Amino acid sequence: GTGIAPPLSSDGDDKDRLNLAKMVRGNDMLPNGHFHKKWQFHVKTWFNQPARKQRRRNARAEKAKASFPRPVAGSLKPIVRCQTVKYNTKKRLGRGFTLEELKEAGIPAKFAPTVGIAVDHRRKNRSLETLQENVGRLKTYRASLVIFPRNMKKPKAFEASPADCSAASQAKGPIMPMKKGTKPALELVKITSDMKQGSQYGKLRIERANARLKGMREKRAADEAAKKDDK
Repeated sequence: GTGIAPPLSSDGDDKDRLNLAKMVRGNDMLPNGHFHKKWQFHVKTWFNQPARKQRRRNARAEKAKASFPRPVAGSLKPIVRCQTVKYNTKKRLGRGFTLEELKEAGIPAKFAPTVGIAVDHRRKNRSLETLQENVGRLKTYRASLVIFPRNMKKPKAFEASPADCSAASQAKGPIMPMKKGTKPALELVKITSDMKQGSQYGKLRIERANARLKGMREKRAADEAAKKDDK
């Protein structure tokens, strides 16, 4: 086994030998690894997939039974904006509601986790739109919430009556899932002859320059007016 080929002839076998000789570099042994032996030991089967599926289903049922009457999905989460300029146009579920949102909704911060509302004391409201959206989300959740009394003989004012408790059912699936936003409708405009005159790209450049230099021009005009007043 060296990499030196025998003298070539016109047969096709000699061409194969030439290609084989080019496979390695130098006068080394030709690669001849036997990697197909005992392949049965390396085969991965998936015969336990149906049993695992049943086991996961039973585990979900046991978890729902243990958490009754609380929702299966867990706590209610707010709707927040993604971070950075690249993703801030998209919405997602956040870690928890802010203290300001809970205050606007009339829910105490220490009472919220006891009724399935996630709280995040670190997040801050940067916009009025997000604040109002999450406050409305909290009020809708609170209106449909049935709070079981700890003492059925002496229920508190905010707790449900025995009749409401017996009629209540456990919520399954995500709690108040996000609705997909509708895409903005585009308004189609017919191109007129006035639009075709001149360069539209040049007009946009001029408007951008005017917006960029607005403050500088106003300051220059104010300085010139101040100099005229001094004279």
